[in-house]
Amino acid sequence: MFRLTIHTAFAAAHNLINYQGDCENLHGHNWKVEVSITTNELDKAGLGIDFKILKRETNDLLKTLDHKYLNELAPFADVSPSSENIARYLYHELTKIFGSEKVKVEMVTVWESDFAAASYYE
Repeated sequence: MFRLTIHTAFAAAHNLINYQGDCENLHGHNWKVEVSITTNELDKAGLGIDFKILKRETNDLLKTLDHKYLNELAPFADVSPSSENIARYLYHELTKIFGSEKVKVEMVTVWESDFAAASYYE
């Protein structure tokens, strides 16, 4: 089994819902995103998946979040746009693209600072 991982980032504003503290106020982060996929097969070039494809698809998805107020976006209409919920949303959206017998999204980690991250996997 092979695990391939990319790192990317986006910036956005949000406020946590039902949170008793400063983060209930509007604020922003420069989120770092780590996406890991697994595969047990390599192609003729010896690749599980081209990193360029994984980066492109992930960055295309992140463009829908970048420089936005996350609370106003449909994926977060009914849930607080916490790092945990962002990681889950990205995982499910990427699974629609990379969910096959050959390639599977293993985990998505969203870092809201250099010292705090949330991961989602199934």
